[in-house]
Amino acid sequence: MKILVSSCLLGEDVKYDGTNSSIALNPKFSFSLKELFMDILCDNEIYSFCPEVAGGLGVPRVPAEIVKRDKPFIVENQNAEDVTINFLLGAKKALDLCKEENIKVALMKANSPSCGNLKIYDGTFSNNLIDSQGLTVKLLKENEIEVFNENQLQELVKYIKTNK
Repeated sequence: MKILVSSCLLGEDVKYDGTNSSIALNPKFSFSLKELFMDILCDNEIYSFCPEVAGGLGVPRVPAEIVKRDKPFIVENQNAEDVTINFLLGAKKALDLCKEENIKVALMKANSPSCGNLKIYDGTFSNNLIDSQGLTVKLLKENEIEVFNENQLQELVKYIKTNK
């Protein structure tokens, strides 16, 4: 199965702070979850993608959060600079790749203003999480692409098995 995967989860240094969120190397994941992740990578066709970099933001970059979650969306970085267009461009490019390659499922970074599928930061830069979705995930889900995060690897495997 073709799977869109957040580049940072694959160990690419594309996060705002210039680091990554590698599942394979992260001590918070058990060996069995790391093994499950590696099985997912080996058994499927993986498309690495970072919406924020694809949208034109550099690495490292000032952290950003969604400050207005309804259209018209507003995403600002911690310096109060509007980076909405970068997030929207990245989301559109992710959707374009999914359509072009017929990708129906994605594994995205939890809590990200682009990639969070269940929770994101509340827009106050105070580390408060709220139930919401990042802009890329919102667009993917609107286009019937299933989205999981790195804490839902078992659910992703179930989805893959029932949809092959």
